[in-house]
Amino acid sequence: MIPLRDTVPSATFPVVNLAIIAANVLVFLYQLSLGPRFEAFLYTYGLVPRHFALTSLLTSMFLHGGWFHLLGNMLYLYIFGDNVEDRLGHVRYLVFYLLCGAAAGAAQAWTSPHSGLPMVGASGAIAGVSGAYFLFFPTSRVVTLVPIFFFLQVVEVPAVFFLAIWFVWQFVSGVAMLGEKSDVGGVAFWAHVGGFLTGMVLAPALRERAAPSGWI
Repeated sequence: MIPLRDTVPSATFPVVNLAIIAANVLVFLYQLSLGPRFEAFLYTYGLVPRHFALTSLLTSMFLHGGWFHLLGNMLYLYIFGDNVEDRLGHVRYLVFYLLCGAAAGAAQAWTSPHSGLPMVGASGAIAGVSGAYFLFFPTSRVVTLVPIFFFLQVVEVPAVFFLAIWFVWQFVSGVAMLGEKSDVGGVAFWAHVGGFLTGMVLAPALRERAAPSGWI
């Protein structure tokens, strides 16, 4: 399922969310400009569990391994981030986003402490945003592109269902990867799980605006 948009309009202009998206795009364009030094840059500023550094918890969440990695992450952030920013307020949203990303990176490093591969990407922080959205907007729906046999259909899916299915998939996949070799690469499932749960814990504490009737 590919999300296209949600059905909840934002009451304020999501300046921080758009700034985060712009920062990710600009950093990736800089990565591309490095040419053959692209990979070395990831090892320097990505989160390498075997050589864990606190600064890499921050820098790694603004790096991406390719265009599809970047665009997929930014699509999710664009869809869910504006509403969460609206609920938390601009400054609290920025703090929330960075804390979720740091917690996600720490969760992945904890589950694969001997890995020598760099973990990069905004998906852990975005998982935190998704966890907040799951709590704040239970009646929302996500307009989603769904493959049905040989055709693509656009359908509205309840946000809680969409995000719950996503989270369960991350958790099950993460459990399946436990005990596997840490240097095979792939998706950082435990970063997603850790980010999502962190978002669910932090979001209510940081909530600024009163929720409309029927929402948390």
